[in-house]
Amino acid sequence: MKSLHIITPVKDSIDSTLTTVRAIQASVPSADWTYTVYNDFSTPENTRRLEQASRELGFRLVNLSDLTDHPSPNYLLVLRTARREALAADAGLLIVESDVTVGSDTLQGLWDGASRRPDCGIAAAVTVDEGGAVNYPYLFARKWAGGVYDVKKHLSFCCSLLTPELMRRFDFDRLDASKNWFDVTISHESLACGLHNYLFTTLPVLHRPHGSRPWKQLKYTNPLKYYWLKFTRGLDKI
Repeated sequence: MKSLHIITPVKDSIDSTLTTVRAIQASVPSADWTYTVYNDFSTPENTRRLEQASRELGFRLVNLSDLTDHPSPNYLLVLRTARREALAADAGLLIVESDVTVGSDTLQGLWDGASRRPDCGIAAAVTVDEGGAVNYPYLFARKWAGGVYDVKKHLSFCCSLLTPELMRRFDFDRLDASKNWFDVTISHESLACGLHNYLFTTLPVLHRPHGSRPWKQLKYTNPLKYYWLKFTRGLDKI
């Protein structure tokens, strides 16, 4: 990797997004890096807030309404666009979701960890709650001691670096356009390409699950309604 492209997709969760942005800008890696926020059809008011924040805080803002009229979510368009730009620059692609707050050493740690492992497809930071306990989506790692683990389960894109080698081997144009989210598919494809996915429990990041998609909180508070919405409205296809 010659550089690092950091991205955050967002729809309307502006306050949490700005927390994410500020934490990223305070966690500057030694590598050359760029930071892009993809605005996926936020309300006009929230779009104005993002545009103002972009000018004040110095991140690149891409309004997906300028690229497509496809309704949100447009994660596939974000991934394909970001992959193309990252490959052109021989850059790693670090996805940090808008409900995640990175630590001061997160970006450098993932950069170093992926760079030291030629077989790395994905390098991910474990997620924790305000009390420091491992939380969703890495509950399977709760009992793991601090270290780096070669994971056969899928890794989430809460805070994950996709290496150029993975993006060269797996063309995102092959992703299923009927789905909404692609961390499971890309994790499996990384393994199928002969690469390894590493979870860094040494680099915890604060995660407020589904802060960017509040309706998904129903999974815990009202699971019957969650699954009704999921299947009747075709939401949250993984």
